[in-house]
Amino acid sequence: MLVSFLLMVVAPTAVGGWYLWMRAADQYASYVGFSVRKEETSSAIELLGGITELSGSSSSDTDILYKFLESQELVRTIDRKLDLRAIWSKADPSVDPVFAYHPPGTIEDLTDYWARMVKVHYDSASGLLDLRVNAFTPEDARAITREIFDESSAMINALSSIAREDTLRYAREELQTAVDRLKAARTAMTAYRNENQIVDPEANIQSQVGLIGSLQAQLAEALIELDLLQGNAGTSDPRVVQLRRRVEVIRERISDEQNKVGAAGEAGTTAFADILSGYESLAVDREFAEEAYRSALASFDSAQAEARRQSRYLAAHVSPTLAEASEYPQRGLLLGLVALFAFLLWASTVLVAYSLKDRR
Repeated sequence: MLVSFLLMVVAPTAVGGWYLWMRAADQYASYVGFSVRKEETSSAIELLGGITELSGSSSSDTDILYKFLESQELVRTIDRKLDLRAIWSKADPSVDPVFAYHPPGTIEDLTDYWARMVKVHYDSASGLLDLRVNAFTPEDARAITREIFDESSAMINALSSIAREDTLRYAREELQTAVDRLKAARTAMTAYRNENQIVDPEANIQSQVGLIGSLQAQLAEALIELDLLQGNAGTSDPRVVQLRRRVEVIRERISDEQNKVGAAGEAGTTAFADILSGYESLAVDREFAEEAYRSALASFDSAQAEARRQSRYLAAHVSPTLAEASEYPQRGLLLGLVALFAFLLWASTVLVAYSLKDRR
């Protein structure tokens, strides 16, 4: 038991301690904390109604950013700018093969090592992201941290720009459709007026109705005058003949004007009622197009105002830090874990050995 204890517990612990204190390179940590914020200035109506929220976090954007921080794309971008392979291989891999990076390696190898050196903690309740970046010099750790923050900010700005452009594009397309519809309605109205050589059929028909009313009044006066004259003069009296002719002329004129207003009169002519019916149909189309245009214009203005007053940005609650002392590797903790697992393995082996011995 003593020999096995020395071989299985003491020896691994001693080797682990020697490696941690004699071979493992010091690692310096840089910390940064940030969150995705959405600035929103409420409109006057919302302020009057008491509904105001000047700032709020966007959990969906934070989820996207969390995945972005672990992505190969970010690793490739920062490696292109800072040369992560050179930074993380400053510890000689031949001296410290456990904690050092083995260059050159593929992008997949670099991404795996990134997961070891960059730790991301995401609090979904508050939407806060906290990062710890390890490197073999304090300056390298802070440089990587700053680059991560800059790339994350650029990604959030790109998301905000895409959302803003999508909103404006849809509103712009709606407005253009409404403008085309309004142009078509007005063109059809102009063509109809030119075809019938009339500007406002409603005004013309009102004038026609007024003319018929005036003729009917003149007819009534002529009939009254004729009745009075026939009571005092004979039928052959020139005045009676003239009044009868006047009544006939007025009746013919009323009939002609009524034909213009109602049914078709002479061949090749169109009644005012038919002209007015076609005009009213085009007027309805034009009013609908104007209403759709006003609505689309209001939506476009609203979309522009919304795009101007809403923006996503990255707010840092912890700026990238510069370490003064190495924190990693945590030698005491790692040595304790090595000793614990070695002891558990030794104890399990001893128990199994004595169990087998007792069965014999």
